[in-house]
Amino acid sequence: MRRALFALALVPMLIASLAFAGDAEIKAAQTVIDSQLKAFVANDGATAYSFAAPNVKQIFPTVDTFMNMVTNGYAPVRKPQSYSFGKVEQTGPGSIIQQVLIVGPDGKDYEAVYTLQQQPDGSFKITGCSLRAATSVST
Repeated sequence: MRRALFALALVPMLIASLAFAGDAEIKAAQTVIDSQLKAFVANDGATAYSFAAPNVKQIFPTVDTFMNMVTNGYAPVRKPQSYSFGKVEQTGPGSIIQQVLIVGPDGKDYEAVYTLQQQPDGSFKITGCSLRAATSVST
């Protein structure tokens, strides 16, 4: 009986520790996105590129090719007037999808959906970003 009560007492602590682990991962992923966006605004291509995952670096093997892709295809991400984090989903261990609501350089609203994957060293890297004009902003 004591073992059963002890086990039941541990369940809430275990659930809480899992929630905190998820919160820490989400915060880490948001920090990566925020840091990359700040690097774009500062015209620091090398730093922005450092947040790209290996799959992105394979497609865009240099800072210049990466920055050309972002400049030509992702202007709201490249030069946002403002941005805020929206919905987030942890899709598995070390895998996060994060919505970012952006006001682009043209003053229009956009939604960027980032995918991030935790790397073997524990850091998060951006594996992809899809961008679309927002019809309404929701969080």
